[in-house]
Amino acid sequence: MTIFAWLAGLIVLGIIAMSVWLYQPDKPRAALEEIYKGDYRTVDGVRLRLRDTGPSDAEAIVMLHGFGASLETWEEWAKALSTRYRVVRFDLPGFGLTGPDPTGDYTDARTMKILHELMDQLDVDRASLIGNSLGGRIAWNFAALHPDRMINLILVSPDGYASPGFDYDKQSATPLIMRALPYTAPRSLLKANLAAAYGNPEALSEASVTRYHDMMLAPGVRPAILERLRQVILLEPGPTLARIKAPTLLLWGEKDGMIPISNADDYLQDLPSATLVRLPGLGHLPFEEDPVQSLIPLERFLSDQAP
Repeated sequence: MTIFAWLAGLIVLGIIAMSVWLYQPDKPRAALEEIYKGDYRTVDGVRLRLRDTGPSDAEAIVMLHGFGASLETWEEWAKALSTRYRVVRFDLPGFGLTGPDPTGDYTDARTMKILHELMDQLDVDRASLIGNSLGGRIAWNFAALHPDRMINLILVSPDGYASPGFDYDKQSATPLIMRALPYTAPRSLLKANLAAAYGNPEALSEASVTRYHDMMLAPGVRPAILERLRQVILLEPGPTLARIKAPTLLLWGEKDGMIPISNADDYLQDLPSATLVRLPGLGHLPFEEDPVQSLIPLERFLSDQAP
């Protein structure tokens, strides 16, 4: 055996050993459902986990979480808003305990179809949509497509404009490191990514990290996340945003390291009637980082829009 063959074999063994060391299987669904409560409703073949709180006859609010999150991300806002509004939140297909969509379709069009049918099932004729990041992109596209179902639109650091690795009219390339996601999900790496979403990383609790990690390890979620990434094709937002008629609030953390607040200028250009509220010191997840202060401008906006 040559020294090169020996070294090659050693490298292969090292890779195998590293893979075995980092390998993390899915967590049992039953155990996760015991910890993370919710109701379940089948919508177009997808078993959605949701929570529907507040007075059933009150004005409705539907909350759409961001990439990698779950309905728990809205917990504090939902508790406060449920005193006056009917608040519906759910795990988007491919995330949390909703898990994979049996169709394998994770396009925005598919997600909006499920949202539309969920509202029908719940007898929600019109609602104010609140969306963060990916959920924001779904929300503003839905607002343009279904103006008759809208009351207000609230976008918290919404996604949608081109950025490095995400060009218009082009399928995005999946980063090499992400291809290992179905086999591993190191808590330390997840914690570092979450900390970057906070203006003050010290505000990130270990309980939040545990929740995000558990949801990442829910059955089938990691392959579904990869599929969603592969299916993202951004379209130039201007023409779609121009069709939105609903009163719109933009909430943006000034220290958002995920989608910088400078992107708000793009939205204001295409949605000139929108109102921007800057959140000093906060990052990409203001409703988690400081739910009390970040809720104030939202409640003011909803009150101002009330008939």
